[in-house]
Order: sequence, then structure tokens, then C-alpha cells
Amino acid sequence: MPLPGMVECHPYEVHSGAPGAPGVHRGLPSPYLTFVVTVSGPLLLARPDGGPARFRACLGGLHDTPEHILDPGHQVGIHVAVHPLAARSLFGVPAAALGGRSYEAAEVIGRIGAEVAERIDDERTWPARLAALDDVFARLHARYGDGPRADDGVRHAWRRIVGGQGVGATAREVGWSPDHLTRRFAAEFGVRPKVAGRMARFDRARRVIAARAVAGTLDLAAVAADLGYADQAHLAREFRALAGCSASQWVAEEVHGGLVGFVQADGDDDAPSSAA
Repeated sequence: MPLPGMVECHPYEVHSGAPGAPGVHRGLPSPYLTFVVTVSGPLLLARPDGGPARFRACLGGLHDTPEHILDPGHQVGIHVAVHPLAARSLFGVPAAALGGRSYEAAEVIGRIGAEVAERIDDERTWPARLAALDDVFARLHARYGDGPRADDGVRHAWRRIVGGQGVGATAREVGWSPDHLTRRFAAEFGVRPKVAGRMARFDRARRVIAARAVAGTLDLAAVAADLGYADQAHLAREFRALAGCSASQWVAEEVHGGLVGFVQADGDDDAPSSAA
């Protein structure tokens, strides 16, 4: 896979609780672009009117509200988390060009976007599917990797902001005013620095919450303290704002309820697995 450390692939299998029963899975905000290729039918996202939008290979920009994935009861695919600074090298556009929307990949990268869905759907093992995806990303990098890249100031600002540093301190480090940093940051990533910082901390929090819920050690006050929230109430407000529900509801429905899925990869013991 090109750009090591910038692209992470996670095969997933999602069940919606009772076998065959439909459900709704929340695609939560994170500081990564999302590329999802399904194996068992299209990915269904809820449109504003509630109807489904269908995707075979879905490419999504940074968003600070949850996507609602209409799960038909069982879905298998590959979820790829792409660092926003890799967008130019893999997709030929800055992350900001994707906005907060989801696209059929072919709309952004052309025929190869349709090809990746066809190739992965044709394969029957996880190693073969991942190899096909690796080949597609290598070809995309060969096409776009020598193009323009974000300047060093913007790249430095991203690392500092998602690491938890404030806009003022980051602006001083790169020699810009806070307003200039905000404009340059938003032009590259499609979100303002403070929004990116919120999404990054929320992403860390929801991963800790899921892990501790599975382990039976979840204490939301402790999570809030560990992740730098002012108190549990602050974490609760942020979780509801970014996930559209409370942390306890998310845990009940998606961690314990079976909507956060893990791959059981057809007997391939070495296949990667991760929360979808």
C-alpha cells in the first residue's frame, strides 16, 4: 500500500442484531476521509428525505455530523481510513474538494473507482480482496502522487490541531495570524481548525468508550478526564452533537447491539479486523 501510515484498511462484517433484521448504523465523524467498498450489495446511506442513496465504492470527505447507514441486516466490505493529507496523492484533489459529502468513487477518480468495486466483489478471500485494493491505490498514487501537495505550514498545522493544540499557538508556530491559518486550513481540508480538533478528540473518545464497554470497564467520567474534556457533562454534549445520540445509547445500539462489526474472515486467521 502506498503512503504507509496514511491509509488503513479494515475488512468489516456488520450485523444489525437479530439475523435478517434491518438497522441503522452511524458513520461517526473522524479526522479521516472514508473510502468504503462493499462485497455483499451496495452501501445504503440515508438521504435528507430518508430514502437510500446507493454506493458500491463510497468516498466521503470530512464531516461533523453522523452519516446514517441503512444496514440491510448483514453487510461485508472494506473500510479504508485515508489521512486528509493523502487526498491529493490518491484522489488528485485536496480533502476540501470532497466537502462533507459522500460520492460514488467513480465521480472523483473516474473508471478506476468502478473497477475497484468490481475487482473486490469478484474475489473470495480477504487476502485477495486486500491485494486488489492495494493495486488500485498504487495505481492512483502513480497517477496523482507527483502532483501539487499541501504546503508545509498547512501540514504542520494539521498535525498540531488534531493533536490537541489550539489555533493561536499553532498560528504562532507557522508564522501566520489565526485568521490566515483558519482560511488556509479550511481551503485544504474543508473544515475549520477548531472543528478538526473537536472531531479528532471525539474520535479518540469514542474508540476508548467502545474498548472499555467491551471490556466491561466503561466509566464515562474517567473517559472525560482521560481525554481532556472539562467534565462528563462536556463529553456528553460533544458526543450528542457529533454522534446524534448519547454515548450510552451508542454503546447499547452499536457496541453491544451488534452494529459495530468485526470481520470473521472466511477462516483466514491472519485477516485484519477492526470496528467498522
